[in-house]
Amino acid sequence: MAIPMLSYSFSTQNQRVDGFEYFPGEEQPKIYTTDNLPTALEMDEIIWAAYRQIFSEHQILSSTREPFLESQLRFNQIRVKDFIKGLLLSDSFYNLNYNVNNNYRFVEMCIQRVLGRDIYNEREKLAFSVIIGSKGLEFFIDILLSSDEYLENFGDNTVPYQRRRVIAQRSKGEIPFNLKIPRMGKEFLVKQGMPQLLWPGPVRKFRPQEQKPKAGDPALFLDMVSEVSPASV
Repeated sequence: MAIPMLSYSFSTQNQRVDGFEYFPGEEQPKIYTTDNLPTALEMDEIIWAAYRQIFSEHQILSSTREPFLESQLRFNQIRVKDFIKGLLLSDSFYNLNYNVNNNYRFVEMCIQRVLGRDIYNEREKLAFSVIIGSKGLEFFIDILLSSDEYLENFGDNTVPYQRRRVIAQRSKGEIPFNLKIPRMGKEFLVKQGMPQLLWPGPVRKFRPQEQKPKAGDPALFLDMVSEVSPASV
């Protein structure tokens, strides 16, 4: 008997609020799509954007490329959504992201990279983790790519992107997902034998020269005052 998917509530995020900018500016992400019959150079940019979105920039290597999928996309044999699915189910993505994370963290990464938003809450993370554990990785990927949320925002021919990362009313945007969450959790860093910083000595704080107290500054006498007990006064 299949385990039913857990229900979860939505939370307020920028991507759930429509923009009211009359003329879209630099805060709007660049859209990479095949709707307008791209040239060969534009197709290169679309493929690069797909790799950057799914693998993140620090994982784009010659070993992570999928030449067969690229060729199919160039000759219009598959859609952008199919190309995204192929990257998510590739051995490179499996080894670089799935094998070095637990299901909860992997769900969070996939929602960010596929749906272009952060998770709503811990219950959403738990719900999709159960799906991976009970029905497998490919079933989980199919749920994301066939969801109404994905189709309404990206359709079949647009590369996913982080939605509403920068809005006009704020001076700073949200942190990009590839900087917000490293690809590997702390528990797997220990298993991989990664060096851990362990400093047994005291931690000293650096204080600039211009901030050091000068002669006659009351701060120099704070230690002496603290040593005077109320009983001796």
